[in-house]
Formats: sequence, structure tokens, C-alpha cells
Amino acid sequence: MSISFLIRRILGAIPLLLGISLVLFTIIHLAPGGPLDVYADNPSVNAEALEQIRKRYGLDDPVPIQYVKWLTAMVSGDWGLSIRTGRPVLDEILTRLGPTLLLGGVAMALAFCVALPLGVISAARRGSRLDSLVTFGAFAGISLPVFWSALLLQLIFSIWLGWLPSAGMQSIGGGGFGDRLAHLVMPVAVLSLATIASWSRYIRSGMVDVLSQDYIRTAYAKGRGETAVITLHALRNAMIPAVTVIAIDFVTIISGAVITETVFAWPGIGRLFIESMNGRDYPMLMGLMMMGSVGVVLANIIADIVYAALDPRIRHG
Repeated sequence: MSISFLIRRILGAIPLLLGISLVLFTIIHLAPGGPLDVYADNPSVNAEALEQIRKRYGLDDPVPIQYVKWLTAMVSGDWGLSIRTGRPVLDEILTRLGPTLLLGGVAMALAFCVALPLGVISAARRGSRLDSLVTFGAFAGISLPVFWSALLLQLIFSIWLGWLPSAGMQSIGGGGFGDRLAHLVMPVAVLSLATIASWSRYIRSGMVDVLSQDYIRTAYAKGRGETAVITLHALRNAMIPAVTVIAIDFVTIISGAVITETVFAWPGIGRLFIESMNGRDYPMLMGLMMMGSVGVVLANIIADIVYAALDPRIRHG
């Protein structure tokens, strides 16, 4: 894959992100209510104070002017101030990004390590009892609501057995590695469950298609063993359809596992999004959603690079 292709992709992403930002900004400002509604029933906040708040955050300007000011500031690195906390939006996001990267990174690593062998074994033994069992488990994992799985784990391992902490990232007063690990177990399990189920099905589907190709039969005819055929010939091509799904899922989780972080009170991006949405924190919502949009665009570009690494035909083309 040439450098010029990557440059074209990056340049092509700029108008796309501009269009996304315009749509998101418009939708947020068309929603009923507004960020100052939280002060409406507060007797200590008079009309003059509300006007000062409105001017501070530029809410007294027409929406198009607000958008131009926001876009200009964001491009220059100023993402605005949070209406809820008064702190810079970028600082708030960076503070919450670390816990989400930890949670999402561990969950994605676990999901890949489990889904890859499950998908490969299921395809290699398609039609067997093992294949049926993996298929049933995958459909069950996809069908179970995330909040239900989270509450069930809390009920069993926190309330009934008392083995794991029910929420938070660490115990009050701090804790060592073991304490962090204990707090991480249930959120990671919930976050990776549906991902394992989804990825294993995509990998199985890709493997089933590849294993029926002529070059695979030729490899078997040359006396290659099943393990060598799968690892050296089939797996790379079978992973191509799953690359996009894995890349987008990774960005989705890093952008904020909203339900999981909310149920387990995990101090990450997902929980920040819920808090900002409840508080009508327009600058924070725009910052979070644009960060997710940029992540999705970058994930697609990275997926193209991985395609080329897996398939020489794409690289040379």
C-alpha cells in the first residue's frame, strides 16, 4: 500500500469529519431543553446570573455562529469548558481516558485471544457437536443484554459469594495490583462477552469460506497437516473480513463502554458521556462524540493497512 493512498485517505477524512461535526452540533442544539435548564428551578440563580452564564459559554449567539466559534477553537486545540464542572473539556476527557483504555484494552485482548481459537476450531470442525456448542454460546452471548449480564455477575460474585468488589476502579483509600485486578474482573468479563461471541462468528465464517478454496485442497494434497494448512494458508485470508469489525469494535469500546462503565461505576469515558448527557453539557458531548468519530475514521484507515499486510494482492494493487 502506497504512502500516497494513505495521504488521500487522510485528506478525504477531513470533509467527512466536518460534515459529522455539523450534523452532531445541529442535533444537540435541536434537542428539547438546554444546558441552562438545570438552573431553572434554583431560586438562588436569577435572570442576571443566567445571562452571564449564557454569555460565558457563547449560548447567546445564533447556532451557526456558535458552530463556527466552536469549530475554530477546537481545531486550535481549545475544546471549550465543561458546563457542569467549569473545567476544560480536553482535560476532563484525558482524565477519564486512562481508565477506559485499561478496561477496553484488557477486554479486547481477552476477546481476541478467546474468539480466534473458537472461530478457527468451530470452522475446522463444522457440523460437529463442538461447532454446535460454540454456535449456541455465540448466539447466547450476543443475545444477552449487557446490563443484565452485569447485574447478574454483581449479584453472584459480589452479593452472594462476596469474592469481588461490586463497583469502582479501586477500593477507598487506594489499593495495590491485586485490588485493581479484582475491580477489573467483572467489567472485563461483561465487556468481552458479546465481543467474543461476535468475533468468533466472523472468524468462523471467514474460515469456512477459505477452507473450501482450491488452494487449501492443494495444500492438503501436498501432504501438509491440518495445523500447518490452517495457520500458514487459511488464517491470514480468513481474518480479512473480520478486520473491519474488530477495528470498529475496538474504537467503540475505547470511545466509551457506556452501559458497563455506568453499572460498575467505572470512572471512564462512557460514564462521562452519560453524566454529560444528563447535564446537557454541550461542549463535553461534542468533544466526546468528535473523539469517537475521529477514532472510527482512523480505525478504517488502520484496517486498510492491515488488509494490505494480510493479502499481497491488496498491497500490490
